[in-house]
Amino acid sequence: MHWIITLTHRNRKRKESLLTASCFIYRKLSKGGVSLLKPEPKHRGAADSLLNSVRTLPCHIISYLIAHSFGRRMLYPGSVGLLQKAMRPMLQQGQARLIEEYDGQRNKLVACDGNEIDTMFVDRRGQRGPHGKTLVICCEGNAGFYEVGCMNTPLDGGYSVLGWNHPGFAGSTGVPFPQNEANAMDVVIQFAVHKLGFQLHDIVVYAWSIGGFTGKQSVRTDQPLCISLIYISFIYSICISVTYWPLVTHTVRQYMNLNNAEQLCKYQGPVLLIRRTKDEIITTTGPEDIMSNRGNDLLLQLLQYRWDNTPLAFEAVPFITISPLSQASVYSGYEVDDDWCLSVLQSYQTDRETPFPWSVGEDMMLEGRRQLALFLVREKVMSNTLGSVILASTALFQPFNHSKCLN
Repeated sequence: MHWIITLTHRNRKRKESLLTASCFIYRKLSKGGVSLLKPEPKHRGAADSLLNSVRTLPCHIISYLIAHSFGRRMLYPGSVGLLQKAMRPMLQQGQARLIEEYDGQRNKLVACDGNEIDTMFVDRRGQRGPHGKTLVICCEGNAGFYEVGCMNTPLDGGYSVLGWNHPGFAGSTGVPFPQNEANAMDVVIQFAVHKLGFQLHDIVVYAWSIGGFTGKQSVRTDQPLCISLIYISFIYSICISVTYWPLVTHTVRQYMNLNNAEQLCKYQGPVLLIRRTKDEIITTTGPEDIMSNRGNDLLLQLLQYRWDNTPLAFEAVPFITISPLSQASVYSGYEVDDDWCLSVLQSYQTDRETPFPWSVGEDMMLEGRRQLALFLVREKVMSNTLGSVILASTALFQPFNHSKCLN
């Protein structure tokens, strides 16, 4: 593997002062891109395959045109030029603030597909405080930019922060298709490790909305991150599309397949999901109906995979779909022993070197399984009553401020 690092300088005039920003061009030369999960091919006879290809050719053509015209822009409105033009003053002001107030360093990373990924790095390792050695990588939403995005939350907590923009967003080039997104996340992680010098176990991934897809791409490395903080998003991109339109379903599956649940199940490390209790985007009925929040399905699939569809996973189902207040009442009513649950899981993790899925809980009595299920749901999900991800409190990072690393 060969790395090329070139230093350039860029001067930008502002009303108050002359802003000088150092900008690294960081290039990773490698063959091919980051592999994505693909659906298993359906085996048919040669004649059937040819006939089916001819029959579905118009659908493939229309799907391609939809995905590469308005479909991509609907899924990633932040890549629309008019929106970026309208937000340009705000983005410039936000970038200047990160450089002037936080001594941020702007870097351009060249992914393996040739796209330049615009990033901003704030280094807190030399400052006093317990969090500076931890790097928080922020993955923005489908209309989010690091200049005005969720970087403020970890910055307020004293963490080192690395923000980046999706391909085609502001200073990043390219278009935000899933493969390009995965390639961008790959070079961001490689940059954080090989250039910035952070260890994988000191990296937190803080993702929200559609950034959950790229956030989960980051954990598919040879040495998994110790911590992945993923702001809850949809379980599958088709869930937020009109699923009873075959053409829409085919287009999403073929060109915009953001299968978050399948990606997340490939990760073996700790996960924290943050669920907005009044989410107006990923609920299928209304913002107040927490039972229809698609984040519930994401958590359920994760638990079912990790615990190998044992009774432990199914005991958690009723607890997932109730409000935080009801969860607290149920948790108290069952008198869950946190210390016992933690010791059981940690001993199981110590005794077994095999990765997930595990079969813990299958030989337990109903009361023990129920306590473990309630404990796992509470450990893996935090509910946020705020309407905006960016307004999330730095307290959301507090569960990771201890040495234990619970899966």
